Amino acid sequence: MEKEYIQIGDKRIAVYDTKIGDEAVFVLHGWGANIESVMPIVNTLKDKYRVIAYDSYGHGDSDDPDEVIGGEEYMELLRRIFDYYGVEKAHCVGHSYGGKTLTLFASRYPEKVKRLVLIDASGVKPRRKPSYYIKVYSFKLMKSLYRALFFWKDKEAAMERFYKKFGSDDYRAAEGIMRKVFVKVVNESTEAHFPEIQAETLLIWGDRDDATPLYMARVFEEKIPGAGLVVLEGGHFSYLDAFGQFQAVLRSFL
Repeated sequence: MEKEYIQIGDKRIAVYDTKIGDEAVFVLHGWGANIESVMPIVNTLKDKYRVIAYDSYGHGDSDDPDEVIGGEEYMELLRRIFDYYGVEKAHCVGHSYGGKTLTLFASRYPEKVKRLVLIDASGVKPRRKPSYYIKVYSFKLMKSLYRALFFWKDKEAAMERFYKKFGSDDYRAAEGIMRKVFVKVVNESTEAHFPEIQAETLLIWGDRDDATPLYMARVFEEKIPGAGLVVLEGGHFSYLDAFGQFQAVLRSFL
């Protein structure tokens, strides 16, 4: 696989474009991932379609944003890539946060989306158990205590150590501006836009997904008009866990 680089505004974006095929398919990776993570999807489709995958802002080999951005900006990046390649309409496939981005895109630009495939997508407000709130408030208390204990030292360095020790995996993996971006996007829900999606939609989900649990798939299925759900044996990366079945389902739908 050889990436190329395109210029979107003042940002360099890494792209993989198979270049061959009459119909285009855009494939979007999840949060904290990159083109390489969705190459099994690209390889599944490239014999029949022109497949374009890209590293989103702050991911893989693409440039970081200059400021804190959210779902709107990630959606607009996709639109600008459509325009860059002169693609009027395409199939769209997104995993996890890539699926979340596509729910915004398909609702805002219905004329650009032929068929939509959402794989273990985020975007649904999670059900919160009391233990979650206990964890959140404990984290905030620890943060306040940590700040107070190290007030006489370099606060920025002290808080960096705190987040590396106690922050979530995705938060710890992020650096610089992307940490603030993560905090913003993880708290955004796109549920309100589901009923506005007009494209024929396929939902593919792992029955053991613990990042975006199966109950979230039921919300997508209920709120996106005419959406169909296929449940695979697997976790959050269900397209890898049940790859053979995934390939058959995806090819059949498109």
